[in-house]
Parts: sequence; C-alpha cells; structure tokens
Amino acid sequence: MLVLMLVAMTLQLWPLGRAFNLCSSHTVRTGKVFAMDKKIPGKVLYFDSKTTSLIKHPCKENLAVYLGGHVFFTTDNFDSSIIPFTIPYSMQVSSPVVTSAHFAGTVLLFVINQKVFAYNYETNKWNAATGIEHPVSHVSGDNCCYSRNIFCLNISNFVFAYLHGEKVSQANLYYSRDSGHSFEKFTFKHVEKIDGTLGGIFDFHALSQVGLLALDGNTAKFAYSDPPLDRSFGLPFDYSKNLEVLIAPGQKGILVLWSGHSLQVSRNSGQLVNTVTVNVGDKVLHSSIFEANLMIHTIAANENELALLTQDNGVYYGSLNALTASVIQLSQQNLWTPYTALMFTQPGVLEILTPVPDVSHPAFDFVKCSVILQEILTGQHLALDPCKIEILQGNFENRMYTIDMNSELKLTATLTAHLNKSLIPLDIHLKQQQHSGKADPSFTSSIERPTISTVTLDVINKELSCINLQPLTAIISIGCDLDKKIVVHNDISSCSKGIQSPVALQDNFSYIIERHIYDPNFQGKKAHESKRVLYPYEQLGCPLLVYCYTPWKPVIELWRNDKFEEEIHTEYVLLEMNGIFTYSYTHTAGMVLCNSQPQNWTSIMANTGTHSPFSWNRENYVSCHSLDGHVPLQWPDVSYQILGGRTNNKLLFDLRNGIYIFWLSIVDPYYSYCHLETTFSVYTYGAFPPPIQGYETIIITLLVFSLLSTWLAYIIPKMSFAEIKQTVQGFCAHVCGCWGQYSHPTQRRHQHTSSQAEEPAAPGEGPSAHKHTE
Repeated sequence: MLVLMLVAMTLQLWPLGRAFNLCSSHTVRTGKVFAMDKKIPGKVLYFDSKTTSLIKHPCKENLAVYLGGHVFFTTDNFDSSIIPFTIPYSMQVSSPVVTSAHFAGTVLLFVINQKVFAYNYETNKWNAATGIEHPVSHVSGDNCCYSRNIFCLNISNFVFAYLHGEKVSQANLYYSRDSGHSFEKFTFKHVEKIDGTLGGIFDFHALSQVGLLALDGNTAKFAYSDPPLDRSFGLPFDYSKNLEVLIAPGQKGILVLWSGHSLQVSRNSGQLVNTVTVNVGDKVLHSSIFEANLMIHTIAANENELALLTQDNGVYYGSLNALTASVIQLSQQNLWTPYTALMFTQPGVLEILTPVPDVSHPAFDFVKCSVILQEILTGQHLALDPCKIEILQGNFENRMYTIDMNSELKLTATLTAHLNKSLIPLDIHLKQQQHSGKADPSFTSSIERPTISTVTLDVINKELSCINLQPLTAIISIGCDLDKKIVVHNDISSCSKGIQSPVALQDNFSYIIERHIYDPNFQGKKAHESKRVLYPYEQLGCPLLVYCYTPWKPVIELWRNDKFEEEIHTEYVLLEMNGIFTYSYTHTAGMVLCNSQPQNWTSIMANTGTHSPFSWNRENYVSCHSLDGHVPLQWPDVSYQILGGRTNNKLLFDLRNGIYIFWLSIVDPYYSYCHLETTFSVYTYGAFPPPIQGYETIIITLLVFSLLSTWLAYIIPKMSFAEIKQTVQGFCAHVCGCWGQYSHPTQRRHQHTSSQAEEPAAPGEGPSAHKHTE
C-alpha cells in the first residue's frame, strides 16, 4: 500500500518537475552603434528593494519602467540598450532612492527620498509635486485605456500618495486630480477607528469606493470610504511581511496581493481575498505558495493573466478570470538572477527580462526570453485538457459605453464550442439596478453620484489551455451621456409673427434695459443706471413669443445625437441672465404642499456666492416635498421658484413688451447624471403703451385753442375793436379760473379713469417694435 502511494505521488509530481526549455534567450544590444551619449545626465536612480518590478503602461504597450537595483525607462519595450534612468541635478536630490513608481496619463511618477516627482515622457521634463507636507513612500492609481471620455481621463489622472507602515489612525494621506503634479490632503472617514498600520490606499473604481488596507499583526483587511461598505471591513486574510498590492488593469476590481512567501487574489476589490493554490493540471498540489515552500522574486499581470518567477528558477502561470485562484509551474529553466523581471508584452506572450551591464559602455543590454504560452499550455509537457471553446466574440470588446440614469444598454455576443459548430447567440441587457425595481435601497450610497463599472463575458471553468480565448470586457460609465442636450421648443417666435426681423436681429441688434427693472446682482433691487444689451442671435435665434397676460412655462425637449428623445416634465429652474426681475411665479410654497422651506435663488446664491449666480443644479437641489427636509416650513406664502415636476407652477410676466434671456437648469437629481442646462430668449407682447408725460396739459391746451378759435370766428365780425378787447380779457380770466381746478388732486382721479379706458396695444406696437428701445 505504501509503495502504491509513493508511486502515485511520483506520477503526480512528474509533470511539475519535468525539464524542458520555455524559451531561447537572446541579448539586445541595439543602439550602441549609433551616436549615443556616453555621459550619464543627472543622478542615477536606484530601487530600494530585494525584489524586482517591471511596470508597463496599460494603455501604451511600448512604455515600461524597470525597478531592480537600477531604474530603466523604455519607449520600445526594451528593444534597445538603455542608459540607467536619472533625475536632473536641478531637482537637487541627494542619493536618489526610488521606493515606488506609477504611470499617470503622460506622466511617470516616482517617489524619491520620500518625495513625489513627475517625469513627463512626452516633453522630457521633470517637476517636483506640490502640496505634500509629510514623508511618503508610495503612489497608487489606475489607468483607463478605453476612450478619451472624461470619466476615463479622470481615472488616469487620479493618484494617491502615502507612507507605507504609518499608523492608520495618524496617517497622512494625499490625493491628486492632475496626474500627480499637485496634491491635497485626503480625509478617510472614521480612520481613527481603524487599528494597525497602513498597507496602502487605492481608488477602486469598480466599487466606486476608496479602499484602505490596514495591516494588524499577521492579519490584513480592507476598509471602504462610502456607504454601504463603510459599515464593515472586507473579510480579513493572513499575510506575511512586505505585502505588495498590484491592481490588474481594466477596472475589474482584480487585486494581486503578494510577498515572498504568499500570493493571494481578490476579484471584488478586497472584499474577499482568496489564497492562490499550486496545481498540476486541474488538481491542487499545494494549498498555498507557503506550503509549496516557494520564494517569489517577481510577478507580472495583465487584464486576464498572472505569472511569477521564484528564486528556484520556477516560472508559474495562472488565469485571473477563473473562479478558482491557481497557478501551474511551466518549467524550471535556469532563468533567475537577482535582477530578472517579468512582463506580458501581449496576451499570451510572457517575456523574461534581465539587464546586463557593459564594461565598455554605460548603456545596459537586456537578455530577453519570450514565452509563447499557447505552445506551452497545449503541448505534451503539461498534459492540460484541450480548450473546448472555439470562438467567443462580441461587438463590445475593449469599448466604453455610457448608461445614463433611467437608461439601458443592450450588447450582443456569440459563442461556438468544438462539440457542435453552431453559433450560440448571447444577449446582454444592462440597466442601473437602482431603477430596475429589484435592488435593495442600501445597495449603493447614492444613485445621484456617477460611477464606473465593467461588464465581462467569459466561460465558467474553461480550460487553462484556452489562452487565445480571452474574456470580452467593456467599461461602463454609469453617468452623464455627453450626447444629450436639452432644447426649449420654439414653434411661435417673434420673427414668425412679423414682430421682429431675423435680419435686424443679426445686424448687431441691441436693446435698452431700464434701470428700474433689473439688478446686476440678481437680488431684485433696482439698478443705478440703464444698460444696453447686445442680442446674441447666433446663439439664441429668434425669441419665443409669449403673451404677457397669460401664465407661461417653457416646453423642454431632450435630444440625443440630434434626435428627439422625449419631452421633459421634471423639476427645473429659470433665471433671467441680465437680472431682469419683472416676472413672478403663480404658486407659493403652501400651494404646492411643501413639507419644508423650499430653496430659492436668494438662498442658493447665499450659499454659493454672487460671483456664480447660475449655480442651482442637480447636485445642490433639495426638494421641499422630501420628508427629511432640514429647514421646516415657516413661510408658506413665499414664492415657489421651481417649475415642472408634480406642480403646475408657471411664470407670470409684468405688463412689459420686451426681451428676456433665460438660463434653464434641470435640478431633479434622479433624471440624468448630466448637468442639463440651456439658454433661450423670450419676447413678451401685449402690454399697454407707456403713458406720455404731461398729456393732460396737451389735451387742455388743444381744447382751449379750439374753443377760442371757434368763438373768435363767430364773434369778431360782429364786434368793435374795444368790445373785442374786453371780451378776450374776460374769456382769458374765465379760462384761467378753470385751469386752477385741474391743478388740484381731482386731476389724478381723472387720469386714472382715462388710463383704464385705453385700448390694449396690438403686437408690434409700442417701443418694443423699434430696434434700440423697449
């Protein structure tokens, strides 16, 4: 029985230890034959670690930085000899020791002597980061490679800086939004309640969380920044000293956590951490790297693959997409040196790299050994099962999509298996869970905040030999759809009714706003002087025509890619851009049944400052109908300044013929992640013409002269000169007596009666019909 067991163990270990060459090494010497400067510019950088690290730019496949004793930066994947990387003398760095490096967009960041420096590889310029006031040892971040979308760019530009090993409760954390050029202090909520030392801080985009790794004794765990995950920690896991965290590219939430004797993987941003087993085929040989008595020297990872090199010349390979975390040994070819590193040059191609000094030249050569993994995994050496899937393809691979609030996305793919050659269609229907009616209310902290997620299509438990059958991944921006815009419907304009002319409006048309109807500070107070406004016809076109006696609100349309989507009925606000305040609202807070005191423009501008009056938006809007309003309803008669939504609130214009230019903002936080804003113009008509000053005097004067002329025409032919003189003097005395009566307050009553008897002005009449007046 014992003999049989020994035979079985021998057979099990035989594939692991069978010797064969993974690759053939060759030395790269290219570049020395050219006029390469033999003088090293600046101070040579050194990497302070017993292990090596090779960091590839996730988005630019030829860019990489090597950290291992010396530091090398390449723009051609180490296909030429390179002088050790240096920092200029002008940076005034003594004995430059590197402890961390990270690509952030077009910048390569280094932590040198506990300070952050940025090297722009496109302009070949160095800068010292600003804003960091305490020593740091590491920088961390991620890179989005899918598009030039603003969300994708923000991921690449966001960087953390911190001191590894600092007590968590007293840690000084910094973050940068500009690729590490300037930093600010970062506050992690409830950090004072977290025990242990700091193992790192990371932005987990797949969870929309900031994760903090706390090390306490031999146990580590992740804490998270926002609800609901901030209520508890990730599942604790064991680790050995010098734990390093590698974030796999692609925003899938895959973490590789490793040290000399441990290797673990998390596929959900640290919530669950699984120990990587050492397998032979599909069978587990060792439950951990520690049990296998392996000493990891360096690791490499891309979006879907993992490789490691041990100090006993073992090269191991595993998949990051399998449900179980395992690696298999490929070979024990004599490849290890203290300076050897690994990198994936492309999916399925692993390169083993060792820099070699040249005694006659300052540039280092590179010994490279390329491993074609498909050949190794499908060969007879490892006895792996062949891949049973032939085709997995979709129209969404390596693309970025946007799902706005209340929107959905449909993706398609096809699958072909070897057993039956028929295509299997796959339909993927994506919708924000909070709007699906199936999500728990505490599923996320707030659906008002845009987030990033990914969708990955893969085959469960597929064979490791399916090396050419990479998962299909797309990144999903759950946020603003930049192709959306809002438009105010304008079917009846002042031009279509002949009140104004498009030609005149385009010809530097301007109009006067009287000082008593506008306030430049938007507080409803009269200005000190009138102002002339140039009408922006190219932006606004002809104004929308509105009858000033009828309550009115605009019709708002949502357009996407120049196609009409729907009419918008949700909450929005308006503000006249020149400060004209000759309009009011038909409803009050009490009329719309507010539970709390509603916001208005006065309160909004008081909180944001009058320097930015157009600042009422979805991020600072608070509905007065919410039951958890912070301000109780004390003044129900106050004007309700929100339109749309559940109310029929409208604008009521003062009796004025003239132009208004409105800024409109959708404030409902649950309609779209976009700041949907627009400007439009309105021309109000139908008001009475303004009264002419002193018209009573003109009427009385004309009446007197008419009577006098008629009387004189009748009486003069019949009277002598003396009688004429005496009669005229008496008539004038009588008229002057009557004039005194009109000088008393009774005149005002007569004026009021006369004004009420006037007819309303027709459209186009009055001062608003002229080019430079209202």
